[in-house]
Amino acid sequence: MATCYQWTESPVGRLLLVADEGGLRELLFERGRTSPAIDASWKNNDHLLREAIRQLRAFFAGERQHFDLELNPQGTGFQQRVWRALQEIPFGETISYRELARRLGNPAASRAVGLANGSNPIAIIIPCHRVIGSNGTLTGYGGGLENKRWLLDFERNQLRLAFDR
Repeated sequence: MATCYQWTESPVGRLLLVADEGGLRELLFERGRTSPAIDASWKNNDHLLREAIRQLRAFFAGERQHFDLELNPQGTGFQQRVWRALQEIPFGETISYRELARRLGNPAASRAVGLANGSNPIAIIIPCHRVIGSNGTLTGYGGGLENKRWLLDFERNQLRLAFDR
């Protein structure tokens, strides 16, 4: 099967989703650190990406905190380990790069963890936005710091709303 793509609108701007037979490969911000490029061989296919788009819309509507999708991010073994660990960070919570490195069994690897975090090809669904500096500051984000701030505030507000019910 060919690689497929689809654009979708979101509160953090237009997002490009890319998938192949192995699952979702990328979720990129249209106005991120780098503009996503669509390969000429890719096919526009809303059918293949329908479920991912449905789950994203439910997330932004406050109806979903976790994603249940086949993911197929491309990266090194170390990057894959970091990206799996990112998926363990609970909705609405943040951790530092140092803490993430500690959870991976190598507290001295916070810089390497930061680089792997920054290489995450599936934003939002693999929640790299939940990783912040050790002093609590927001650090780089491929979708822009304003979107990182928006996502963190959104998740915290959703938790407050759920608690108040």
